[in-house]
Parts: sequence; structure tokens; C-alpha cells
Amino acid sequence: MSLSNKRLQISQSKLQKIEEYNKRLTDQLNMQCIATSEASESLIRYCNATNDPLLPSIWGKVEKEDDPYAPSTTSCCVIS
Repeated sequence: MSLSNKRLQISQSKLQKIEEYNKRLTDQLNMQCIATSEASESLIRYCNATNDPLLPSIWGKVEKEDDPYAPSTTSCCVIS
């Protein structure tokens, strides 16, 4: 492989990396943005509306069958 071919390959590789970086930046630029206050308000609404079984002091005691974090009462397999 001659020196000029090697330089051409390196240049093409650099160009490809720059084009990929440019695409990522363009995608980021086209991403929908919302104001911080709007995002905060949305997060507060979600937290107030979503029941969290790990916070019984706020939402009340959760029954074992409704608690996704309670240990399973059934075994995972049966051997007969």
C-alpha cells in the first residue's frame, strides 16, 4: 500500500467520523425542547398521581398481593 493510499484512507476515515458527529449534533438540534418549569410541573403531576408502594407514609399501607416488591409466596417451579 502506497503512502498516498494510506493518507487517503486516513482522510476518508476522519471525514466519516466528522459526518457522524455532525449527524448526532443535527439530531440533538432537532430534538423537541420544553421549558424547565413545564418539565418540573409535569414531573410533580406524575408523582402526585402515581401510587408508590415504597412510600407507605404518604400513600398508606399496601396489601401484600398489591405490592410488586413483596417476596413471592409461590415457588418458581414444581418438581414432581
